[in-house]
Amino acid sequence: MSLIRRFLPPTAELCAFEAAARRGSFTAAAEELNLTQSAVSRQIRSLEMLLGADLFIRERQTVRLTAAGEAFAHEVREALQRIATATLGFRANPLGGTVNLAVLPTLGARWLTPRLPDFMAAHPDITVNLITRFESFDFQAGSLDAAIHFGADHWPGARLDFLMEETVVPVCSPHLKARHGYATAADLATAPLLHLVSRPDAWERWFDAMAVPVAEVHGMLVDQIVFAAQAAIAGMGVAVLPRFLVEDELRRGELVLAVDRPLRSQGNYYLAWPPGKQDFAPLQAFRRWLLAQAAEPHTTSA
Repeated sequence: MSLIRRFLPPTAELCAFEAAARRGSFTAAAEELNLTQSAVSRQIRSLEMLLGADLFIRERQTVRLTAAGEAFAHEVREALQRIATATLGFRANPLGGTVNLAVLPTLGARWLTPRLPDFMAAHPDITVNLITRFESFDFQAGSLDAAIHFGADHWPGARLDFLMEETVVPVCSPHLKARHGYATAADLATAPLLHLVSRPDAWERWFDAMAVPVAEVHGMLVDQIVFAAQAAIAGMGVAVLPRFLVEDELRRGELVLAVDRPLRSQGNYYLAWPPGKQDFAPLQAFRRWLLAQAAEPHTTSA
């Protein structure tokens, strides 16, 4: 008997346990699963007998997870989610393969998504699913096949393909620039500044590169590039942003260069993927296409 079959509980029991753990109630779990409360209770008791330990502490009319039960619930929930995601991916494309790609939201919306029709036309049998992620993660602990990463050339347990460099520029609304008359880098030392949570030292590095001494930099915090761009368009301040991601706003005149002083970013864009996917054909096809897209001169406009 295989190890999986020996230690794999019935799916119905795992679903009953996950629902009860999440809802904190056998009754609520029963309502969610369209079962009776006694049926849920029996399934969980059967699971506990297989495990050889209690998952819940039963006190009068209430239940609560044991410490071990809480850890088990986390693992079961992730496993069930992976099965559901795999099923959804197969149903979406039963004749081909699927690539689950983690991507930074603004890069995904403004750079990758407009190019994906080209990949789909060349590979109609491959579906690319996009999932937003800001930080590195363990590929072994999830269902993602690859990730577009910005930063240093390091991702534990993954291979990295260089995609492109990045140049940032200070941008603001035409009205804000006209009102304050920004002309030099030093002029921005007293400007209202917009800061990205993911790049908290961006302004400090820009001022340092421009040899402008600043004691402190204050201003509004936003967690995504697209929000920073919209805040800048609204005249709320000056943001230092990747030029290729705000090129449309610059072309339309919604944003202008506060001062024409670009700065090469310390980080680069990479495609990260686990070595175990070396022979996964859908990913390798997407990888070859993405590298070709990134190599085109206009993709790194700055």
